Amino acid sequence: MPHPDASCPMTYEQAIEAYFMEHRAKLIDVAAFLDRLERTSENKSDDFRMIAFRSALEVLGDGEPDRARRLLELFSDFSTEPIDTAPMKGALGAMPLDPS
Repeated sequence: MPHPDASCPMTYEQAIEAYFMEHRAKLIDVAAFLDRLERTSENKSDDFRMIAFRSALEVLGDGEPDRARRLLELFSDFSTEPIDTAPMKGALGAMPLDPS
């Protein structure tokens, strides 16, 4: 019997067959990124982006539902007041811990 909140038209096995290799590669990319950071000469463990990244990894492994929504919220800027001047052109990908 399907999960009561199921919205995927595929079976579990079909979803694995269709998407496993693609996401396996993405996990290897994440591992390579973390390895690359560890090989740098600096230890910037307090970088706000990596704090958010580590929190995202915890969300992925917590076994709770709605991981995609929770990750989007983790990386989102919920501020409602406009800033005077943008600090750069483009996005940072995560919110600084101290937005000032």
